[in-house]
Amino acid sequence: MRAVRFIEGGRPPEIVDIAKPEPGPGEVLLRIGGAGVCHSDLHVLDGEVPFKGPFTLGHENAGWIEALGQGVTGWKEGDAVAVYGPWGCGSCHHCQTSAENYCENHASLPTFGGGLGSDGGMAEYMIVPDPRLLVPLGDLDPAQAAPLSDAALTPYHAIRAAQAKLTPDATVLVTGIGGLGQMALQILKATCSSRIVAADISADKLETARKLGADVVVNSGSKSAEEEIRDLVGGRGVTVALDFVGAQATIDLASSLIGRDSRLTIVGLAGGTLSYNANTMPYGSQVMVPYWGTRAELIEVIALARSGQIKADIETHDLDEAVKVYDRLREGKVPGRAVLVP
Repeated sequence: MRAVRFIEGGRPPEIVDIAKPEPGPGEVLLRIGGAGVCHSDLHVLDGEVPFKGPFTLGHENAGWIEALGQGVTGWKEGDAVAVYGPWGCGSCHHCQTSAENYCENHASLPTFGGGLGSDGGMAEYMIVPDPRLLVPLGDLDPAQAAPLSDAALTPYHAIRAAQAKLTPDATVLVTGIGGLGQMALQILKATCSSRIVAADISADKLETARKLGADVVVNSGSKSAEEEIRDLVGGRGVTVALDFVGAQATIDLASSLIGRDSRLTIVGLAGGTLSYNANTMPYGSQVMVPYWGTRAELIEVIALARSGQIKADIETHDLDEAVKVYDRLREGKVPGRAVLVP
């Protein structure tokens, strides 16, 4: 079967033929319907995460059950499913409460998940090591649904954690209107009535933000960006800031705008640093650095998608186009989410 493989850090992925896997006891073989191309894959390819290759890329995966390993019950061949991405130990407190994204034994595990140290979904078939990692899709198309497992789950987790502050009189700032930021806007519109301010340096992405329901859009590259937002929020400041970029400029902007009893959530991985000083950070402010989301939250995300309240903006590509797609992603030329379809 064809597969998009990580070989080693600093090298582009390779598209090769490998053997079709067979499920062992307790495992599930998935026929892949779609695998999302995520910006964090670039950090893997660049060697910033110490994974040992080779393995198949793809951590946003959905498809149909092809075969069940011995002992697997409760599922049947042909079921459409999404794969929960962060694979924990399955037995610690966090894993037992569905929060495998915060597994206590994460550092000692050989893999973070499919596509992150072990074979993922950028192939015709994929082994899922435990059926607990599957979530039913119902009538959703797996190619359309694949990004929900990260591009929607990650912002959903961040928004859900801030839910108590997302009151009708609050202002939420969403910075970075790429794949995750677009999903965040939809999730916010579906789950709260706070005023939404969207910030990005791209005029096209700001127009997308308007269409997705942002109340105000601001060019974050403008010298007047901070002043424009401050004029909106006044002395209260931004109540919840969601930074899906994580660059120094975006962290500085968000941290300068949050008010007292606020929440700053940094999701993006662009290398910025948040400086702390007891006399400059607003009293009562909280800082969160989330990682992915829980299995229970993925069920809720899929329910939102099935009800039509959220939908990923996808473009589909053949596996053989993977290298070109990653190049476009690196250049910032993928407007929403690219999905590889075998």
